[in-house]
Amino acid sequence: MNRKKKLNKLGLNDCFMDKKNPFQLFKVWMSKAEKTEINDPNALALATVNSKKQPSVRMVLLKGLTNKEFIFYTNLNSRKSSELKANPRASMCFHWKSLRRQIRIDGSISKVPSKVADQYFNSRPYGSRIGAWASIQSTPMISRLDLIRRVQYLKKNFLIQKKFPDPLIGQDGLLKQMRLNFG
Repeated sequence: MNRKKKLNKLGLNDCFMDKKNPFQLFKVWMSKAEKTEINDPNALALATVNSKKQPSVRMVLLKGLTNKEFIFYTNLNSRKSSELKANPRASMCFHWKSLRRQIRIDGSISKVPSKVADQYFNSRPYGSRIGAWASIQSTPMISRLDLIRRVQYLKKNFLIQKKFPDPLIGQDGLLKQMRLNFG
């Protein structure tokens, strides 16, 4: 097969056709990834830098897109959150092995509006919400038994409530895209 036939008049593969609107191109690639990736096509590596300029990276899930903004959620007591407070800039990298594509996005971070974060939190399965309340982010677990007791206590107290308060997760998760790099 002749690779040149797959290139457009700019010499680019068809997957780069909409270069005028990179956010729209991101949506096209994400849509394809949702059909081909085995697990979590919305998984991304989030890179932050702390106040001592030490970088760190971890995996999070993209939970929404609005007006060139990428929404993810994090616990406000986590290391990631404290790094974002110290330096409200981040880089994201989506890697879709099945497509042999990746997208790197750099930008500034702002808070997701509380109402949006609460709606997201209460859309999660009941057990997931209990787990978010029970886990104490970025601190060593005393024991498995301690975690089990917290889960049992919370289940007892939140058993009848369909909605319950967000345990301060998710307010640090809006990346305003400044630059997209497709590869």
